[in-house]
Amino acid sequence: MSTATLSRAADWPGLAGPDGTRWHYLDTAATAQKPQVVIDAVTRAIGTDYATVHRGVYTRSAEMTLAFEAARRKVAGLVGGEEGEIVFTRGATEAINLVAQSWGLANLKPGDRVLLSRLEHHSNIVPWQLIQQRTGIAIDVCPLTEDGRIDLDAAQAMLTPAHKLVAFAHVSNVLGSVLDARRAVELAHAVGAKILLDGCQAVARLPVDVKALGCDFYAFSGHKLYGPTGIGALWARGAILDAMQPWQGGGSMIDRVTFEKTTWAPAPQRFEAGTPAIVEAIGLGVAVDFVQATGLGAIHAHEAALVARARAELSRFNTLRLFGPEESAGIVSFAIDGVHPHDLGTILDEENVAIRAGHHCAQPLMEHLGVPATARASFGIYSDESDVTALVRGIERTMRIFG
Repeated sequence: MSTATLSRAADWPGLAGPDGTRWHYLDTAATAQKPQVVIDAVTRAIGTDYATVHRGVYTRSAEMTLAFEAARRKVAGLVGGEEGEIVFTRGATEAINLVAQSWGLANLKPGDRVLLSRLEHHSNIVPWQLIQQRTGIAIDVCPLTEDGRIDLDAAQAMLTPAHKLVAFAHVSNVLGSVLDARRAVELAHAVGAKILLDGCQAVARLPVDVKALGCDFYAFSGHKLYGPTGIGALWARGAILDAMQPWQGGGSMIDRVTFEKTTWAPAPQRFEAGTPAIVEAIGLGVAVDFVQATGLGAIHAHEAALVARARAELSRFNTLRLFGPEESAGIVSFAIDGVHPHDLGTILDEENVAIRAGHHCAQPLMEHLGVPATARASFGIYSDESDVTALVRGIERTMRIFG
């Protein structure tokens, strides 16, 4: 699929180098570049349209409140949820911590177990370790298949009624492997466990319908979805969200405050203490519009074609090791014998190519792969075949330098 069917160069000011040449940005899994419509929306929201929300009785405040809540509806629609089921957070990390600190502390006790997987991002490991320290729960780790997918046959064998939560990445941020989320949900529910899906890498690449999946919690960030940083969302099943207690206190999340007792606002406002990320939420809403207008099916097909070409090109190098499945969602990780990924990243930068090099906040996965770090190329709406060509050219130069 041609990139021309997805976007125009003018949509992406961040991809133009100082001399006007194309910057080959292959770090979308870390954070996506922003389309001009999002940049324009953020500029208006923080400038001519700016006012607080939910508090002012004057016209501009009312208009900003409408825009802010419209963004919530758009985000809910993106994942097939209801407006009242979306909590705005600073990102997926805060969303997972919210579940851990609110739902987890109230529902997990000594003897209970949580099942994670070997490929989880640190943000879906550390919050549960913090809960483990406070409650005495046990954490189990599901292994991976040979090609780097969460092994759901192993998960089925591991799960018991003692498991109260399963927390899996919908798409691996290192391997691009896609979870069979529907089966994972069925396995969790079969033993009475709730299931949380980390959707950071999924929502910008795959159609997501939380109701069809049947999951209980779904977390994701805005900046990987072509929106601003500092904004993300937690979707939670309405009945679960209504039963959860707040984990932060302050303005906006209250019904009535006295020194004797405070009562809470209904969800989702109960979990949004303080002045919210107004501008960021509005920018995220516009990013959702942009992604949906482009079409998630088209985005996935486009990225899959680029992944296929990249893997085919990289497989020609006999000293290069590819990780993950052939059919990954927009992400290719690899390592070159005798070349540290940081050295590769530095040389590629000289070639006007940006990749990620490191452990990608997935150190347990690096240990499993037997490497300290990998190089990762990740694609987006704006990526095209010239990016793959530039990547390969830079790798060839690196190999010449290192002999």
